[in-house]
Amino acid sequence: MDLLPAVEVETGAMPTHSVICLHGLGANGHDFEPVVPELGLPPDLAVRFVFPHAPQIAVTINAGYVMPAWYDILSLDKVSRQVDLAGIEQSREQIHALIEREKSRGIPANHIVIAGFSQGGAMAYSVGLTYPERLAGIMALSAYIPSVDWLVEQRHLANYQIPIFVAHGLQDDVVGLSLGQQSVEWLTEHQYTVEWHTYPMAHQVCWPEIQQIGRWLTQRFQSPDKK
Repeated sequence: MDLLPAVEVETGAMPTHSVICLHGLGANGHDFEPVVPELGLPPDLAVRFVFPHAPQIAVTINAGYVMPAWYDILSLDKVSRQVDLAGIEQSREQIHALIEREKSRGIPANHIVIAGFSQGGAMAYSVGLTYPERLAGIMALSAYIPSVDWLVEQRHLANYQIPIFVAHGLQDDVVGLSLGQQSVEWLTEHQYTVEWHTYPMAHQVCWPEIQQIGRWLTQRFQSPDKK
């Protein structure tokens, strides 16, 4: 499998930890690149941020236009999404390949965070909760679990109770707050460890959120889970 093209940013020489961050629908790997210097990570913490570019596919809800997307969205409303599960599985395999490359470069799985915004956050759930080795954490920003039924079948015990950072805008009119809340409720009911934050914003990120992300990443990487 050819690796997805990606932007890479390293905060220090010889990184010991990695964050694979997945952009939203219609964006690209450069979308969150400017955020890295704003995270306030400790200067002695060397992290490699990998921002892959999603494949170009036709997206049904956008009149079939071809754009960067991790999977097709067939229909949507304020409380649900109908998605192409085969597309999710195909993108999951491509992201798995990026994880394997990080491991081949000396980063163990439990030093890798899978993160994403919007559709990328949905993929972060889909990759992180089903990956067969323990990861450092999952970060889902303004996102949702794309299919609970699929996740129930696919989730792996290796990442049961993995630390999960979830953030959402109170005025999000793209991925409604209720979608994010439903995901958090399901995760909590199934005894996953969730840190839930809301912010007075729309479908975006904000400065207090970026600060909190930096603190969470620092905590995860300075005290990695060894399970």
